[in-house]
Amino acid sequence: MEFATLNNGVKMPMAGIGTFLLTPDEAETSVLSALQCGYRLIDTANAYVNEKAVGRAMKKSGVERKDIFLETKLWPSFYEQADAVDKTLERLDTDYIDLLLIHQPAGNYVAGYKQMEKAYKEGKVKAIGLSNFNTRQIQEILDICEVKPAVLQTEVHPYSQEKELKSFLSDEGIVIQAWYPLGHGDKALQQESLFTELGKKYGKSNAQIILRWHIQVGNIVIPGSKNPEHIKANLNLFDFSLTDEEMAKIAAMDKKQRYYHSTPEMLKKYAEMVPPVDKQK
Repeated sequence: MEFATLNNGVKMPMAGIGTFLLTPDEAETSVLSALQCGYRLIDTANAYVNEKAVGRAMKKSGVERKDIFLETKLWPSFYEQADAVDKTLERLDTDYIDLLLIHQPAGNYVAGYKQMEKAYKEGKVKAIGLSNFNTRQIQEILDICEVKPAVLQTEVHPYSQEKELKSFLSDEGIVIQAWYPLGHGDKALQQESLFTELGKKYGKSNAQIILRWHIQVGNIVIPGSKNPEHIKANLNLFDFSLTDEEMAKIAAMDKKQRYYHSTPEMLKKYAEMVPPVDKQK
């Protein structure tokens, strides 16, 4: 495993497993499988409604809590709830969260960030950050924060490399974490001839080549999967390296093509939506 050192000194694994769109049963099975085959970074969120399942998998795994990097996200409808972090800890059945993010720049996200800062100062959270924020919104947080965001989680893949955003983040000491690291299952991306060629050279799958590219450009990755073989393969990234020439060829594939597009209407909907977290298994 390779690690990113966050701006407060916390070390974060460069590769982990995501649980977006997984049911509680699927999340528990996938996280348990991931922990058993060597993963130590687990990503979940209030909105995924599987935090309890993730907590159960961590307990069942037998891996010590201190060796697991647990990441979750506050949903907009909870930003102004004073007990949002405590309830999140309760669902996860843990004393602390390694990284807590503001999930969407919707609703009163400044209040949500202030709440995360409080939890950070109280030792309930080891690092805090943002998800799905653009440069303007990140700057808004930087202008008012007491604790600087350590991570931005956003869509990044070879077709949308976010080079300008990454330059801004680098100047601020913020690490980028990629969701949709494999392009949201886009076969055109995953079957690019370059990845096939490199896969043959290194004895890896196209997906492993893409994930290795992420690691080498400094993107933390959290691909999600229900397939035990894919879960295992998605961590098998640290026994080879792409050359500078190969990295340059992948850099040239950037189309600034995103699969997720936020709108003001969507953000308003997010702010009003209340995930059924208290009813989750």
